[in-house]
Amino acid sequence: MKTRKIVITGGHGTGKSSIVHELEKRGETCLHEISRQVTLEAQKEGIAQLFLEQPLLFSQKLLEGRLNQFHEAASKDAEHIFIDRGLPDVVAYMDYFNTNYPEHFHKTCEEYRYEKIFILPPWKEIYKSDNERYESFGEALKISSYLYSTYLKYGYEPIEVPQSGILERTEFILSKL
Repeated sequence: MKTRKIVITGGHGTGKSSIVHELEKRGETCLHEISRQVTLEAQKEGIAQLFLEQPLLFSQKLLEGRLNQFHEAASKDAEHIFIDRGLPDVVAYMDYFNTNYPEHFHKTCEEYRYEKIFILPPWKEIYKSDNERYESFGEALKISSYLYSTYLKYGYEPIEVPQSGILERTEFILSKL
């Protein structure tokens, strides 16, 4: 059985992690976002914001980590697996910040394909900044448009998850499988 890889994406503070945790509570297999982990590891090495100070290195680490998640998902014995952010997210953020990156970023996104993409739109009422999430809500709106257009560029048809409670959003996602 081929495991279907389902991405949940969207700008910062849209509720992705809350939905992933709800999916796990329901027994679904999920892989979590890794950018906080990359940021925290860099902070331990004395780099306050790796993405801002060395964006290409940060993005390369994310691309490698998300590719590892892709392979991990493919090796699972499950009908489907939910992944908090996919490979195209890396390209979207690099484009948003107008940062040059090697061609292999595009090739990786073209070669490793997901079965379904759910995108959560920005939602001011639930948006919060913290130590690893430094963007303003206005920036989150712009990032969201880059995410959407990047997934379209790679041939996906992202399904927009309506703004509602965690339980309703989770049900919506499950109903679209």
